[in-house]
Amino acid sequence: MADVERKLGRIVSAETEYPPSYYAATAHPTPDRPSLTEAIEADICIVGAGYTGLSCALELAEKGHKVVLLEGARVGWGASGRNGGQIVNGLNASLEKIGQMFGREAQAFVGGLICEGGHIIRDRVARYAIDCDLKPGNLFAATTTVQLRALEEKRALWSSFGMDAHEMLDRDSIQTHVQTDAYVGGMIDHTGGHMHPLNLALGQAAAFEGLGGVIYERSRVISVDTSLPQPLVTTARGRVTARVLVMAGNAYLGRTVPELATRVLAASTQMIATEPLGDRGRALLPTERCVEDMRYILDYYRLSADGRLLFGGGTVYGGATPKDIEAKLRPNLEKLFPRLKDVAITHAWSGNFALTLSRVPQMGRLGPATYFAHGYSGHGVTGSHLFGRILAEAINGDLSRFDTFANLPWSPFPGGQTLRVPYSILGSWWYGLRDRLGV
Repeated sequence: MADVERKLGRIVSAETEYPPSYYAATAHPTPDRPSLTEAIEADICIVGAGYTGLSCALELAEKGHKVVLLEGARVGWGASGRNGGQIVNGLNASLEKIGQMFGREAQAFVGGLICEGGHIIRDRVARYAIDCDLKPGNLFAATTTVQLRALEEKRALWSSFGMDAHEMLDRDSIQTHVQTDAYVGGMIDHTGGHMHPLNLALGQAAAFEGLGGVIYERSRVISVDTSLPQPLVTTARGRVTARVLVMAGNAYLGRTVPELATRVLAASTQMIATEPLGDRGRALLPTERCVEDMRYILDYYRLSADGRLLFGGGTVYGGATPKDIEAKLRPNLEKLFPRLKDVAITHAWSGNFALTLSRVPQMGRLGPATYFAHGYSGHGVTGSHLFGRILAEAINGDLSRFDTFANLPWSPFPGGQTLRVPYSILGSWWYGLRDRLGV
């Protein structure tokens, strides 16, 4: 029995400790919080201590609510602590697509709030003195003239909703920001930016606890009963009865709540970190903007505070981790920056995000007192902070923005649980072919 318990302990530890990412290696010290080991009651219980859960919890705590936050691993363990660290305004689905799918009124609604997530991040960093290496500006890079025209159309459409902080770049001017011959032009969003994502999560957790909030780590939820007037959450060693419940597990919720599992598809993206590059790094990215290209399966990268190139890309539908992350990403890195051929890679990691079929995030209710938000489809840094705020507004009684999102129609992935991954792979091949053909 002792051998079995030791083996189980090793498995649990592997599933709850931070992955071997650059972010985990450079994270600020954080308390080792307790697990939930008893039955408790809570005014508001939030499942998931990533950006959605932390954003909602902090908004509620600022208004005096007593909130308990349950995290299956550690604060920021999932996508919130593994992502590219890029503050990119907007949803994955473009404003043009939102207008086509849902109409002009929905387009205007989304157009009026898609910069809010970035504002929330900057406000919290300033208000709570969060040290997360925050820097301004992100750059969208076009590899084809078709993509460059799309950026010009995006700038014009966003400008019609009052967003005027964009600067178009041609083939020559983009070289001021990124030294590669791969791009025909691009666009800077001066209200975007980048930061250390795990330290941002840890800083918000500390702010929440400073306001009286309680976080239980290593308390994975195994079942939820949302049909009760007071939802019941059961973990491996405890349970919470709450007046209000918020499900914010996103891609890592799995099938814990079957009604939510059918709405999203987990997908993984990968990242690598080079050795510190010093002057070589500053020569490649002289203005230290973060960059993402306009391809369907895109590359995204930036310089870290200590001068490494943090480079991400690739998508694996279903959420699996490639056997050799470095081998998957290095060819794209060296194609963009030949002078970095054979540069040392010090960290390689993978993380999951949740896709919706429309690429529009979803929020709604389950039962009388359970809220959820998920499906940021690769744009979760800003989207999760915004949706966390909107969830808090709803819990406080202002349902105006919540209801607008909750009432948007959604569709499950074709093929159900069995065929939705192959379907998504076929779709990615098609869009990848369009990228290669420049159409």
